[in-house]
Amino acid sequence: MTRSERSRSAASHVFVVLLVAAILVGAVAAVILALQTQRTSRAEAEHLTSALAHSLAGSPSVIDALDGEDADAASDVLQPYAAAVVEHSALDFITVMTPSGLRVTHPDPARLGEHYLGTIPAAPATLTEEFTGTLGASIRTITPVLNSTGESVGWVAAGVTVESVAESILGRLPSAVTITALIVAAGSLGAFLARRYTRRIAGDLPAGRVRDAVASYESVRTLGEALRAQTHEHGNRMHTAVALLELGRTREAIDILAETSQQSQSLVDQVTARRDGDPTVGALLLGKASQAKERGVEWSADIAPDAPRSALAPMDSIAVLGNLIDNALDAAAAAPVRWLRVVFRSAPNGGVVLEVSDSGAGVPAAVREQIFQHGFSTKPAGAEGRGVGLALVRSIVNEAGGTVEILDEPTTFRVTLPGARP
Repeated sequence: MTRSERSRSAASHVFVVLLVAAILVGAVAAVILALQTQRTSRAEAEHLTSALAHSLAGSPSVIDALDGEDADAASDVLQPYAAAVVEHSALDFITVMTPSGLRVTHPDPARLGEHYLGTIPAAPATLTEEFTGTLGASIRTITPVLNSTGESVGWVAAGVTVESVAESILGRLPSAVTITALIVAAGSLGAFLARRYTRRIAGDLPAGRVRDAVASYESVRTLGEALRAQTHEHGNRMHTAVALLELGRTREAIDILAETSQQSQSLVDQVTARRDGDPTVGALLLGKASQAKERGVEWSADIAPDAPRSALAPMDSIAVLGNLIDNALDAAAAAPVRWLRVVFRSAPNGGVVLEVSDSGAGVPAAVREQIFQHGFSTKPAGAEGRGVGLALVRSIVNEAGGTVEILDEPTTFRVTLPGARP
């Protein structure tokens, strides 16, 4: 990542992403409109040639002229008639021919009497095709001319050149370009407004700093909850001990205080036994243990002494571990059997593995990817911070080069992180 990319504000990132998206949508819309215009123009050409061919084939003048045996006389009558129809319609040519396909009319009088260039159906039937004739490639419809007895006395072919169809497409392109420009303009306006809104929230902070700010907020939040629970628990025990002392039951007061000290000391011993332990993580675990007890969840921790320190900064470590434990506490508290287990151990590659397991109902396979998306949550709507924690966990872990997995039986979130550099 270059220095300019690191220093670019989150608002600028939002603007660039939305602007590029608007341009791409505009480009796709332009291609779709161009293809639609092409299909529409071709369909209109086929409809036009078919309609006029049928109309001419049913004209009494055409039927009477072809019903005679003199082709030259038919040409004298139908050649000016066909030319007048072409002049007053969007057709490029009308070819009237005998049953065998000899031309009676043609835009070029020198071609009269020559054989029609195109497909003549074996039986009297209408056919629309694209064929290259004397005027170039064209879309044409040929239909039989039937006399009063139903006998085929000739054919009428009406056509529009592909060049004329292309000119029709070009005539419609300005509207497609206008629509595309409006889409890009609307997208650009949206990107500009999104940048202003993002800047009002995040100022000119780079995107990485915004994520760090969210991580810091989550870290402070989870630490605050842990400390509140720990303070509450110790307060209750102290009040109970004081009351026992006032009642003269000294031994029971000492037992309560000793039990409190012993429970905290056990976790402290595990944390301090780590060769490269993080004091902030130890403080978080102490607070979360009290929070678990407050919610009636059995807490256990297995911290290997040789588990190395992760590459995460202290605030990021708290954000990752705190959010995983918070989710596990919520799941365990809703289960008939309530327990939570935290494991720290070394990874084979020299990193550290963090596992948070609980007795909850688990994560459905259908939403295992969605739970890591920002804004998604299986918890009730309206709760503060819903849909942020696990998205932040994955963002922090991925940026550090680690992985997040979800295991079953029991439900376990496993985070593997590289070890801290010396």
